[in-house]
Amino acid sequence: MSITLKEKYNKDAAKKFQEKFGARSVMAVPRITKVVINAGIGKFLKEKDAVDEIISAIRDISGQKPVMAKAKKSISGFKVREGQDVGIVVTLRGRRMWDFLERLVKSAFPRIRDFQGIDTKFFDKQGNFNIALKEHFVFPEIMAENVKNIFGFQVTVVNTAKTKEEGIGLLRLLGFPIKSE
Repeated sequence: MSITLKEKYNKDAAKKFQEKFGARSVMAVPRITKVVINAGIGKFLKEKDAVDEIISAIRDISGQKPVMAKAKKSISGFKVREGQDVGIVVTLRGRRMWDFLERLVKSAFPRIRDFQGIDTKFFDKQGNFNIALKEHFVFPEIMAENVKNIFGFQVTVVNTAKTKEEGIGLLRLLGFPIKSE
């Protein structure tokens, strides 16, 4: 049986991070706190069946019921009114977060066509990781034959790192396929 991402973090990555970045204790090593998955439904607003399919797909991918995100203000150019549903959001923590990251790294990334690795520009200055996936059926939970509407979504991995380098180092030690600079 292969080692899970959480076990890898607890047994191996935390110690290596401590040595590499000079963290004083294991408690000073950054932790992944949450994963946020969101999908915009702007072009599918008028199609109830398409929105239901997106909600179902996000639920299958994340293992958790998504929440509708509402517009904060009206924008006439986009035909959006304040309070209108414009997106779907799921915040994962704990076991579901680790399970999702496991599937993302070991199943989804290898299935992305022409995937060359994660670019370091996908990290913000606090070390959080953001990536947009163009097709939702790269996850093994989605059967490509049953997909009527292809949609993309964004995945944000939030951690407690203080710098971009620490965030990149943490995810690299966990086995994320990050390109070397």
